[in-house]
Amino acid sequence: MLTAKQLVDIKELQRDCESGENFELKLNWDMLRTRPENETTDFFFYEKERLLGFLAIYEFGHKAELCGMVHPEHRRKGIFTNLFKQAEKQLEEKQYKRILLNAPANSQSAKGLLKSFPCSYSFSEYQMKWHEKELHKQPDVLLRPAEPADMEMEVLLDVKCFGFEESDARAYNERILAVDDHYMIDWNKKTLGKMRLSFNEGEAWVYGFAVLPEYQGKGIGRKALTNAILAAAEKGYPIFLEVEAKNAHALKLYEACGFQAYSSQDYYLLA
Repeated sequence: MLTAKQLVDIKELQRDCESGENFELKLNWDMLRTRPENETTDFFFYEKERLLGFLAIYEFGHKAELCGMVHPEHRRKGIFTNLFKQAEKQLEEKQYKRILLNAPANSQSAKGLLKSFPCSYSFSEYQMKWHEKELHKQPDVLLRPAEPADMEMEVLLDVKCFGFEESDARAYNERILAVDDHYMIDWNKKTLGKMRLSFNEGEAWVYGFAVLPEYQGKGIGRKALTNAILAAAEKGYPIFLEVEAKNAHALKLYEACGFQAYSSQDYYLLA
Protein backbone atom coordinates (compact mmCIF):
# COMPACT_ATOMS: atom_id res chain seq x y z
CA MET A 1 0.00 0.00 0.00
CA LEU A 2 1.47 3.35 -1.05
CA THR A 3 1.70 6.15 1.49
CA ALA A 4 0.16 9.58 0.96
CA LYS A 5 3.66 11.04 0.55
CA GLN A 6 4.62 8.48 -2.08
CA LEU A 7 1.49 9.28 -4.08
CA VAL A 8 2.27 13.00 -3.92
CA ASP A 9 5.88 12.34 -4.96
CA ILE A 10 4.74 10.22 -7.93
CA LYS A 11 2.33 12.95 -9.05
CA GLU A 12 5.06 15.62 -8.83
CA LEU A 13 7.50 13.48 -10.81
CA GLN A 14 4.83 12.86 -13.43
CA ARG A 15 4.28 16.61 -13.80
CA ASP A 16 8.03 17.17 -14.22
CA CYS A 17 8.28 14.44 -16.86
CA GLU A 18 5.27 15.68 -18.85
CA SER A 19 6.08 19.38 -18.58
CA GLY A 20 6.67 20.83 -22.04
CA GLU A 21 6.09 17.45 -23.68
CA ASN A 22 3.33 16.34 -26.02
CA PHE A 23 2.40 13.17 -24.16
CA GLU A 24 0.85 11.79 -21.01
CA LEU A 25 2.23 8.94 -18.95
CA LYS A 26 -0.17 6.11 -18.21
CA LEU A 27 0.26 5.47 -14.49
CA ASN A 28 -3.10 3.77 -13.78
CA TRP A 29 -3.89 6.02 -10.83
CA ASP A 30 -6.96 4.00 -9.93
CA MET A 31 -4.63 1.08 -9.16
CA LEU A 32 -1.88 3.12 -7.49
CA ARG A 33 -4.37 4.54 -4.99
CA THR A 34 -5.65 1.09 -4.03
CA ARG A 35 -2.53 -1.08 -3.90
CA PRO A 36 -3.02 -4.13 -1.66
CA GLU A 37 -0.82 -4.59 1.38
CA ASN A 38 2.22 -6.88 1.34
CA GLU A 39 2.72 -6.76 -2.45
CA THR A 40 5.88 -5.45 -4.08
CA THR A 41 4.68 -3.71 -7.22
CA ASP A 42 6.20 -0.22 -7.00
CA PHE A 43 9.86 0.75 -7.11
CA PHE A 44 11.35 4.12 -6.15
CA PHE A 45 14.64 5.96 -6.64
CA TYR A 46 15.11 8.83 -4.21
CA GLU A 47 17.97 11.27 -3.91
CA LYS A 48 18.00 13.64 -0.93
CA GLU A 49 14.32 12.83 -0.30
CA ARG A 50 13.38 13.82 -3.87
CA LEU A 51 11.83 11.18 -6.10
CA LEU A 52 13.80 10.98 -9.33
CA GLY A 53 12.66 7.62 -10.70
CA PHE A 54 9.61 5.38 -10.42
CA LEU A 55 8.55 2.07 -11.95
CA ALA A 56 5.24 0.28 -11.40
CA ILE A 57 3.94 -3.20 -12.20
CA TYR A 58 0.24 -3.42 -13.01
CA GLU A 59 -1.20 -6.91 -12.87
CA PHE A 60 -4.09 -8.03 -15.07
CA GLY A 61 -4.46 -11.74 -14.44
CA HIS A 62 -1.59 -13.57 -16.12
CA LYS A 63 -0.43 -10.35 -17.80
CA ALA A 64 1.70 -7.57 -16.33
CA GLU A 65 2.15 -4.05 -17.65
CA LEU A 66 5.09 -1.86 -16.64
CA CYS A 67 5.27 1.90 -16.77
CA GLY A 68 8.07 4.03 -15.38
CA MET A 69 9.60 7.48 -15.51
CA VAL A 70 12.83 9.29 -14.66
CA HIS A 71 13.18 13.00 -14.04
CA PRO A 72 14.35 14.73 -17.28
CA GLU A 73 17.42 16.20 -15.58
CA HIS A 74 18.58 12.82 -14.27
CA ARG A 75 18.28 10.53 -17.26
CA ARG A 76 21.11 8.44 -18.72
CA LYS A 77 22.39 7.72 -15.20
CA GLY A 78 21.13 4.14 -15.04
CA ILE A 79 18.17 4.96 -12.79
CA PHE A 80 15.56 3.20 -14.91
CA THR A 81 17.81 0.19 -15.43
CA ASN A 82 18.29 -0.04 -11.67
CA LEU A 83 14.53 0.10 -11.09
CA PHE A 84 13.89 -2.52 -13.75
CA LYS A 85 16.40 -4.92 -12.18
CA GLN A 86 14.50 -4.63 -8.89
CA ALA A 87 11.20 -5.28 -10.66
CA GLU A 88 12.62 -8.30 -12.50
CA LYS A 89 12.75 -10.28 -9.26
CA GLN A 90 9.03 -9.77 -8.74
CA LEU A 91 8.25 -10.55 -12.38
CA GLU A 92 10.18 -13.83 -12.18
CA GLU A 93 8.45 -14.78 -8.94
CA LYS A 94 4.98 -14.18 -10.37
CA GLN A 95 5.76 -15.99 -13.65
CA TYR A 96 3.50 -13.83 -15.82
CA LYS A 97 2.69 -15.22 -19.25
CA ARG A 98 2.98 -11.79 -20.89
CA ILE A 99 4.95 -8.76 -19.77
CA LEU A 100 4.34 -5.48 -21.57
CA LEU A 101 6.37 -2.28 -21.34
CA ASN A 102 4.28 0.86 -21.81
CA ALA A 103 5.61 4.07 -23.39
CA PRO A 104 3.80 7.19 -24.62
CA ALA A 105 3.79 7.10 -28.42
CA ASN A 106 5.28 10.62 -28.64
CA SER A 107 8.07 10.08 -26.10
CA GLN A 108 11.35 9.87 -27.98
CA SER A 109 13.33 9.35 -24.77
CA ALA A 110 11.19 6.29 -23.92
CA LYS A 111 11.59 4.87 -27.42
CA GLY A 112 15.36 5.32 -27.20
CA LEU A 113 15.49 3.60 -23.82
CA LEU A 114 13.43 0.63 -25.00
CA LYS A 115 15.99 -0.10 -27.71
CA SER A 116 18.22 -1.42 -24.95
CA PHE A 117 15.58 -3.90 -23.76
CA PRO A 118 14.76 -7.29 -25.33
CA CYS A 119 11.28 -6.32 -26.46
CA SER A 120 9.23 -5.88 -29.63
CA TYR A 121 6.28 -3.64 -30.51
CA SER A 122 2.95 -5.29 -29.75
CA PHE A 123 0.08 -2.79 -30.08
CA SER A 124 -1.07 0.77 -29.47
CA GLU A 125 -3.84 2.19 -27.34
CA TYR A 126 -5.74 5.46 -27.64
CA GLN A 127 -6.72 7.60 -24.69
CA MET A 128 -9.98 9.34 -25.57
CA LYS A 129 -11.95 12.26 -24.13
CA TRP A 130 -15.65 12.89 -24.55
CA HIS A 131 -16.60 16.08 -26.37
CA GLU A 132 -20.08 17.31 -25.62
CA LYS A 133 -22.62 15.80 -27.96
CA GLU A 134 -26.41 15.58 -27.78
CA LEU A 135 -27.28 12.19 -26.32
CA HIS A 136 -30.52 10.81 -24.95
CA LYS A 137 -31.12 8.38 -22.09
CA GLN A 138 -31.74 4.81 -23.23
CA PRO A 139 -34.39 3.34 -20.89
CA ASP A 140 -34.26 -0.21 -22.28
CA VAL A 141 -30.67 -0.70 -21.10
CA LEU A 142 -30.06 -0.52 -17.35
CA LEU A 143 -26.78 0.28 -15.62
CA ARG A 144 -27.13 -0.96 -12.06
CA PRO A 145 -24.64 -1.24 -9.20
CA ALA A 146 -22.93 -4.64 -9.15
CA GLU A 147 -23.83 -7.03 -6.32
CA PRO A 148 -21.89 -9.98 -4.86
CA ALA A 149 -24.11 -12.34 -6.88
CA ASP A 150 -22.76 -10.75 -10.09
CA MET A 151 -19.24 -12.04 -9.51
CA GLU A 152 -19.65 -15.08 -11.77
CA MET A 153 -20.86 -12.91 -14.65
CA GLU A 154 -17.98 -10.49 -14.14
CA VAL A 155 -15.55 -13.38 -14.30
CA LEU A 156 -17.24 -14.78 -17.43
CA LEU A 157 -17.06 -11.39 -19.16
CA ASP A 158 -13.34 -11.09 -18.47
CA VAL A 159 -12.80 -14.58 -19.89
CA LYS A 160 -14.89 -14.06 -23.02
CA CYS A 161 -14.09 -10.41 -23.75
CA PHE A 162 -10.58 -9.82 -22.41
CA GLY A 163 -8.95 -13.23 -22.77
CA PHE A 164 -8.45 -13.90 -19.06
CA GLU A 165 -8.11 -17.41 -17.78
CA GLU A 166 -10.90 -18.16 -15.31
CA SER A 167 -8.66 -18.37 -12.23
CA ASP A 168 -6.95 -15.10 -13.16
CA ALA A 169 -10.27 -13.39 -13.80
CA ARG A 170 -11.59 -14.49 -10.42
CA ALA A 171 -8.49 -13.29 -8.56
CA TYR A 172 -8.49 -10.00 -10.46
CA ASN A 173 -12.16 -9.27 -9.72
CA GLU A 174 -11.78 -10.11 -6.04
CA ARG A 175 -8.85 -7.68 -5.84
CA ILE A 176 -10.63 -4.75 -7.48
CA LEU A 177 -13.95 -5.05 -5.60
CA ALA A 178 -13.22 -1.85 -3.68
CA VAL A 179 -11.89 0.02 -6.72
CA ASP A 180 -14.23 2.48 -8.50
CA ASP A 181 -17.97 2.05 -8.97
CA HIS A 182 -18.89 -1.29 -10.55
CA TYR A 183 -21.98 -1.56 -12.74
CA MET A 184 -23.73 -4.38 -14.54
CA ILE A 185 -25.49 -3.93 -17.86
CA ASP A 186 -29.01 -5.37 -18.03
CA TRP A 187 -31.15 -5.72 -21.16
CA ASN A 188 -34.49 -7.49 -21.39
CA LYS A 189 -34.07 -8.52 -17.75
CA LYS A 190 -30.79 -10.28 -18.61
CA THR A 191 -27.36 -9.33 -17.28
CA LEU A 192 -24.97 -9.37 -20.21
CA GLY A 193 -22.29 -6.77 -19.61
CA LYS A 194 -20.36 -4.66 -17.13
CA MET A 195 -18.54 -1.38 -16.70
CA ARG A 196 -16.44 0.39 -14.08
CA LEU A 197 -16.65 4.13 -13.52
CA SER A 198 -13.88 5.95 -11.69
CA PHE A 199 -14.43 9.44 -10.26
CA ASN A 200 -11.15 10.92 -9.04
CA GLU A 201 -9.57 14.36 -9.03
CA GLY A 202 -12.41 15.86 -11.04
CA GLU A 203 -12.32 13.29 -13.85
CA ALA A 204 -14.51 10.35 -14.81
CA TRP A 205 -12.94 7.28 -16.44
CA VAL A 206 -14.67 4.30 -18.02
CA TYR A 207 -12.90 0.97 -17.46
CA GLY A 208 -13.61 -2.71 -18.04
CA PHE A 209 -16.49 -2.07 -20.46
CA ALA A 210 -17.66 -5.41 -21.85
CA VAL A 211 -20.74 -7.04 -23.39
CA LEU A 212 -21.04 -10.78 -23.97
CA PRO A 213 -19.94 -11.56 -27.56
CA GLU A 214 -23.30 -13.12 -28.49
CA TYR A 215 -25.04 -9.82 -27.66
CA GLN A 216 -22.60 -7.52 -29.40
CA GLY A 217 -23.68 -5.71 -32.54
CA LYS A 218 -27.21 -5.09 -31.22
CA GLY A 219 -26.64 -1.53 -30.00
CA ILE A 220 -26.63 -2.58 -26.35
CA GLY A 221 -23.09 -1.40 -25.69
CA ARG A 222 -23.76 1.97 -27.27
CA LYS A 223 -26.88 2.46 -25.15
CA ALA A 224 -25.06 1.46 -21.96
CA LEU A 225 -22.19 3.82 -22.74
CA THR A 226 -24.65 6.61 -23.53
CA ASN A 227 -26.28 6.22 -20.12
CA ALA A 228 -22.88 6.19 -18.40
CA ILE A 229 -21.83 9.37 -20.23
CA LEU A 230 -25.03 11.16 -19.25
CA ALA A 231 -24.62 10.12 -15.59
CA ALA A 232 -21.03 11.41 -15.47
CA ALA A 233 -21.87 14.57 -17.41
CA GLU A 234 -24.62 15.42 -14.92
CA LYS A 235 -21.91 15.63 -12.26
CA GLY A 236 -19.89 17.99 -14.44
CA TYR A 237 -16.98 15.60 -14.94
CA PRO A 238 -14.88 15.42 -18.09
CA ILE A 239 -15.09 11.81 -19.28
CA PHE A 240 -12.25 9.59 -20.51
CA LEU A 241 -11.62 6.03 -21.64
CA GLU A 242 -8.96 3.91 -23.36
CA VAL A 243 -9.19 1.56 -26.33
CA GLU A 244 -6.77 -0.52 -28.38
CA ALA A 245 -6.11 1.14 -31.73
CA LYS A 246 -6.71 -2.15 -33.58
CA ASN A 247 -10.15 -2.59 -32.00
CA ALA A 248 -11.98 -0.93 -34.88
CA HIS A 249 -15.46 -1.87 -33.62
CA ALA A 250 -14.95 -0.31 -30.18
CA LEU A 251 -13.20 2.72 -31.66
CA LYS A 252 -16.14 3.35 -33.99
CA LEU A 253 -18.58 3.01 -31.08
CA TYR A 254 -16.69 5.49 -28.90
CA GLU A 255 -16.34 8.03 -31.70
CA ALA A 256 -20.06 7.75 -32.45
CA CYS A 257 -20.79 8.62 -28.81
CA GLY A 258 -18.58 11.72 -28.96
CA PHE A 259 -15.14 10.53 -27.86
CA GLN A 260 -12.01 11.79 -29.60
CA ALA A 261 -8.47 10.47 -29.23
CA TYR A 262 -6.05 12.94 -27.64
CA SER A 263 -3.09 10.72 -26.74
CA SER A 264 -1.73 7.29 -27.52
CA GLN A 265 0.38 4.66 -25.76
CA ASP A 266 2.59 2.02 -27.35
CA TYR A 267 3.11 -1.39 -25.78
CA TYR A 268 6.18 -3.59 -26.21
CA LEU A 269 6.25 -7.29 -25.43
CA LEU A 270 9.20 -8.26 -23.26
CA ALA A 271 11.02 -11.31 -24.58
